[in-house]
Amino acid sequence: MKIYLSLFVCLFTFSAFAQDVSYPHPIKYITLRQEQKTMRMAYMDVAPAGNPTGKSAILFHGKNFNGTYWRDVISFLSKAGYRVIVPDQVGWGKSDYPDLHYSFHALAANNKRLLDSLKIKNVTVIAHSMGGMLATRFTLLYPEVVSKLILENPIGLEDYRTFVPYSPIDSLYKTEASATYASYKKYQQSYYPEWKPEYEEWVRAQAAALNDPRFKEIAWVNALTYQMIYEQPVCYEFKHIRAPTLLIIGQADRTIVGKARIPKDIVNQYGQYPELGKRTQQQIPGSQLVALPGVGHIPHVQSLEAYTKAVLAFLK
Repeated sequence: MKIYLSLFVCLFTFSAFAQDVSYPHPIKYITLRQEQKTMRMAYMDVAPAGNPTGKSAILFHGKNFNGTYWRDVISFLSKAGYRVIVPDQVGWGKSDYPDLHYSFHALAANNKRLLDSLKIKNVTVIAHSMGGMLATRFTLLYPEVVSKLILENPIGLEDYRTFVPYSPIDSLYKTEASATYASYKKYQQSYYPEWKPEYEEWVRAQAAALNDPRFKEIAWVNALTYQMIYEQPVCYEFKHIRAPTLLIIGQADRTIVGKARIPKDIVNQYGQYPELGKRTQQQIPGSQLVALPGVGHIPHVQSLEAYTKAVLAFLK
């Protein structure tokens, strides 16, 4: 009896964390196998609220987020008749945090398995920040699956290895393990030209991990996935994308992964999203670019109306 009680307490404790962060729709799970390990991947599967179009969209979140911040995007896509699939990638949110070799190839394969399990053959892929790197890899691996691609202020538009000093994984872990609410907030403040109280919600969502009994494991995965971003550039392969593609680029964004380690005298040479957006649009055949003046790293949070207009116009 004591064993069962202890197990119940343990499971309850785990569920009382960021697993307590409010998700806008019910969470489901798919079980996956990778590197001789079994893990669960969480996702939301939202039915059309408007007249069904028979079309589906899958949303890929950024590194410091999970599926929750897609709440308003889910809403307008569902109203437009789309079935909307919103995974928490393995290593994020309500999914498991296994110690793996994290790669965009493996994450892409996870999402393909998810779509296969749901019998979805074609999707529009909408991706933000790190999700843009994943979406690029997914589109290149499974071109027959991707009907349209929307990249919202993706990171990885330049090769960070060429100008961000290398940091060993143990140093990355030390930084992640020393995170605080204040450090998360300071970083998220860099996403916006002007901070507003309503953005605090996404700091709380990220910082919920600080109270999770698995925080050390989460910090290790955070370090591994930083390493993934650093070591696995996709920017040399944009020219191979054949899906109709829309780039939505907040022009005030200056995000660089590893920015704090770049010498101050050269840091302003990089992370220049107005130029990066144009360059990427030129690299992806037939792609379109919507530039949003005065908007930072997360257009769908900071400027939802303009973001919605751009997305729905492209999907018509």
